[in-house]
Amino acid sequence: MLIEERLKELKDKIIEKVPPGISVASVEFEGPELVIYTDDPKKFADESDLIRLLARDLRKRIVVRPTILEEPERAAATIREVVTENAGITDIFFDVDTGEVVIEAEKPGVVIGKNGTTLREITRNIGWTPKVVRTPPIESGTVKQVRQYLRSVNEERKNWLRTIGRRIHQDVTGRDQWVRVTMLGCCREVGRAAFLLSTPESRILIDCGEKPDNPDATPYLYVPEIHPISQIDAVVLTHAHLDHCAYVPLLYKYGYEGPVYCTAPTRDLAAMLQLDYLEVVSKEDRKIPYSSNEVKSFVKHAIPLNYGSVTDIAPDIKLTFHNAGHILGSAIAHFHIGDGLYNIAFTGDFNYGRSRLFNPATANFPRLEAIVMESTYGGSRDIQPSRVEAEEKLYETIREVTQRGGKVIIPAFAVGRSQEVMLALEEGMRREKIPAMKIYLDGMIREATAIHTTYPEYLNSDLRNQIFREGMNPFLSECFVAVDSAVLREKVMAGDACVIITTSGMLNGGPVMEYLRNLAGDERNALVFVGYQADGTLGRRIQKGWREVPLGRRETIVINLEIATIDGFSGHSDRRQLMNFIGHVQPKPEKIFTVHGDENTTIELASALYKRYHIETHSPMNLETYRMV
Repeated sequence: MLIEERLKELKDKIIEKVPPGISVASVEFEGPELVIYTDDPKKFADESDLIRLLARDLRKRIVVRPTILEEPERAAATIREVVTENAGITDIFFDVDTGEVVIEAEKPGVVIGKNGTTLREITRNIGWTPKVVRTPPIESGTVKQVRQYLRSVNEERKNWLRTIGRRIHQDVTGRDQWVRVTMLGCCREVGRAAFLLSTPESRILIDCGEKPDNPDATPYLYVPEIHPISQIDAVVLTHAHLDHCAYVPLLYKYGYEGPVYCTAPTRDLAAMLQLDYLEVVSKEDRKIPYSSNEVKSFVKHAIPLNYGSVTDIAPDIKLTFHNAGHILGSAIAHFHIGDGLYNIAFTGDFNYGRSRLFNPATANFPRLEAIVMESTYGGSRDIQPSRVEAEEKLYETIREVTQRGGKVIIPAFAVGRSQEVMLALEEGMRREKIPAMKIYLDGMIREATAIHTTYPEYLNSDLRNQIFREGMNPFLSECFVAVDSAVLREKVMAGDACVIITTSGMLNGGPVMEYLRNLAGDERNALVFVGYQADGTLGRRIQKGWREVPLGRRETIVINLEIATIDGFSGHSDRRQLMNFIGHVQPKPEKIFTVHGDENTTIELASALYKRYHIETHSPMNLETYRMV
């Protein structure tokens, strides 16, 4: 069936189901959504259950937009008239390609009104679909820039979404049925995550990241299975760490023009880290793989999805994101292929334990035949202490180091581990487990924290309640000071005892190198590792006991400061949690692939899972292809 015929058929079905007096001017596929254009947005707003019923009956994601949208300036004025002043509206953002108006307010409940009455009144008056978000306690420059850029490309993006929508919803043409997964990176190694999910109709790339110990090693993007890159149907991004997202902009340099599906925080965090990555590469005099223009292309082509939202991303593939518990917006990507033909999940990085920031990863899926799971801490000896034990050890280390007048340097990823450590230190100081002192945040940590406060719905309920109901936001504590200049960094290094949380987490670049240069020679100081150090990185070498480390071609640093490793803060599941995760996964998969771990680790985990659960397991190698059906 031609797309025009299908749209006509859908329009006829919609007209049959809507109450008399509500017009349906046209319907159009825009990205993964079916958009209903109407002259009667106010009447649609009055029928509160209508859209949900249409989505259920048509099995499509439904969005209703007026044929003519109120001018944004007039609409904003109307919103401010309808909503009482005590709501504290701080921003109103109109998204033309979705027909949504995002109302940012200090008190979202006032904007929503009792049982949604105020929202419905807004819709009746302006036609736009209102979405209410809480004003972030810390303003994010990244979020602001992303929103401004998307406004500037509204029209272009809308036309692109229609092109993508028609491709997604075209008929399945072939009779063959098979599913294959090709390993393009991340197998028997940590980093450069990339997997190709193929069917006769579609090719989906999952992640496209760098290798921490070898930044020049890209995923295997030149193999025949993925060429030409312009023919990939979609990219799915599980989360924003560079070993999963660094090379997504490179795809646009090579001719890709399709969508990237991710959560909204993943989009913003990835853009922030990609731009920072380019700056670091430039400073290190390495070959720059792409430009900021390709990062903009990624943002323009990103289609944000919420957890639990079933979305068509190809004629024969539906995608659903589930919480991965790893970092802000991290997702387990679940693919439903064909008409019940096959179901496969890619965990990305995940944490099956509850942390200060997030709920444990989801282990329940509608259907599941295979799972590709990370194995970072999958070795038989990779047992992490509890979070409480880890925090007590950190407090003890800080007390000892600061008592002798030293500084504690904590290298951490800007996203995830930094915020976990910040929360632990803030509480430790508040409960007098460590002395009151300044905690300096260097690198992208402060900006990443601001993005966390922009998306509170992704944080666990305890932290949300602490911030919004109890009115105590630990991220706003006076103990935290952002290091935003070289002058302040010099003062910190020359100043009193303190804690410094700085990027990068594996000592492969970033501000941490300046602190090493200046503080590594003083035995009163300490370097405290709280996250995974990949083989080949400077962090792993120092962890192993190196006391002289090269910095560039001519410089060598002598390591006299104390070295401490405190396990238990990782955003990855340890061996016990990985085993328990598979034990609790419902339904049980028929195949398990262990990836994202050292060679011995992935093999050990695969063997242990097979012995305990009697499920077919594989520790694949890069460039291997597996046929699932």
